[in-house]
Amino acid sequence: MLKKLPHIADEDTLPSADGADPALAASVPEAAQRIWLAGLGAYARAQAEGGKVFEALVQEGVSLQRKTQALAEDSLAALAARVGAGVAGQPGGQLETIFETRIAQALTRLGVPLQRDLETLLARIERLDQAVAQLANQATQNPDNDRAGRPAP
Repeated sequence: MLKKLPHIADEDTLPSADGADPALAASVPEAAQRIWLAGLGAYARAQAEGGKVFEALVQEGVSLQRKTQALAEDSLAALAARVGAGVAGQPGGQLETIFETRIAQALTRLGVPLQRDLETLLARIERLDQAVAQLANQATQNPDNDRAGRPAP
């Protein structure tokens, strides 16, 4: 239980445990109250002006985005002009050559024959057709020969 201290007439004359000034001890609660009120005021102001600050930041962000986007579009247009000039200035175009090379490599990996492979195959078929035609011609001229072009026994 708590014991009640005897009542002393003048509180300013109370002895302090650590030897501090009694006037300072009395002003601490008042200072704490003022600090608390200042914090509440700052909070209220931040709430009131926070929306304004947020909107200002959004407007700055929109402005920066427009500037950045315009700069990027200008850079892209300059790059496209340089690439277009490089392609147009060369016969066949370097870009076209690169594209064709990459496509040919991809088709080769997939096992699709190239144009030159088909041309070689067509030439071989034509030679075989000519050889067959010659054999057929020889067979009609010499009916005594067998199918292999040898004389019959």
